[in-house]
Amino acid sequence: MDSSRGARGHARAAAGRTFRRTAARRTAAAAALLTAGLAACSSGGGGAGTFSQLQGQYERVVAIVLPSVVEITGQDSAGSGVVYDKNGDIVTNAHVLGKAKIVDVLPSTGTRLLPAKVIGIFLPDDLAVIRVERDAGSLKPARFADSADARIGQIVMAMGNPLGLTDSVSQGIVSATGRTVTAGGSPEAYITSAIQTSAAINPGNSGGALANISGRILGIPTLAAKDPEAGSAAQGIGFAIPSDTVKDVAGQLIAHGKVTHSNRASLDIEAQTVASSAGKAAGVLVLSAVPDGAAAAAGIRKGDVIVGLDGQSTPSLAVLEEDLAELKPGQEVAAEVKRSGRSGDYQVKLSSLTS
Repeated sequence: MDSSRGARGHARAAAGRTFRRTAARRTAAAAALLTAGLAACSSGGGGAGTFSQLQGQYERVVAIVLPSVVEITGQDSAGSGVVYDKNGDIVTNAHVLGKAKIVDVLPSTGTRLLPAKVIGIFLPDDLAVIRVERDAGSLKPARFADSADARIGQIVMAMGNPLGLTDSVSQGIVSATGRTVTAGGSPEAYITSAIQTSAAINPGNSGGALANISGRILGIPTLAAKDPEAGSAAQGIGFAIPSDTVKDVAGQLIAHGKVTHSNRASLDIEAQTVASSAGKAAGVLVLSAVPDGAAAAAGIRKGDVIVGLDGQSTPSLAVLEEDLAELKPGQEVAAEVKRSGRSGDYQVKLSSLTS
């Protein structure tokens, strides 16, 4: 991780870059994936009537959700997005945009690129909002579910543009909820309360839709787990940002262009990892502390080295960020700090991470 960065999570991940559209390929991709999903469900018994009902429900979900999923292409990145409202606002992953300020949007039902400008980005949750100002009325807003109601075993469908295959659909279940996962890139991000799913998540799915069987968006796919031994994506283990987080962050970005309060804890510092004389990570050097912020209010100041938080060692900025990702604003924690060779404990009331 870049040691010059502050204690704020960010994310950047690879995404598919080649996106071309033909009506035949769009239809074939969605139909093939839908058929595969239905075949997997047919072995459970229940008779032809039950199978027919399930097939009809799958088809209805695709018909409801897919028109709200768009392709997004920038100068150096590409991925998917979900239409958020009737004003042309689209929510996506921050890493899909990269450093772009203007991107192109291709609606699921369209053939013409629509320019969109970046409204706001919140890197800690890997979320961003862009806005289409021309022909915004042609976009169909999605309906969002309450992710707090997500259940393990719940059927879900991932929709997006994986590996350049536009308007693709895959199916699976909610495998787990409440995960905290690290998104790759430099600097890293820590996604809290993530939804784990067996639905295929591939490069290009980022920013798309994870929909429930009622046709509501349960989450925004952001990354797939990696097999540490093979170094490749682990099959059937993907993660999505929960819809409750999406709605909260997107609403603030639309209203203010930034996040003014979040459910993420912060020390309100800029910091970097400091090394010992042996070259090993030995703590987190405070480069600056926001006046009246959480750390400053507790007495922590520039030049201090944070070596522990609530009894847990923090040898590096990455470890400190992981610890903060598990905490909430308003919590009080004990920070172990070294100053001029002496150690001391400071009681810190954590604040809310902002952008």
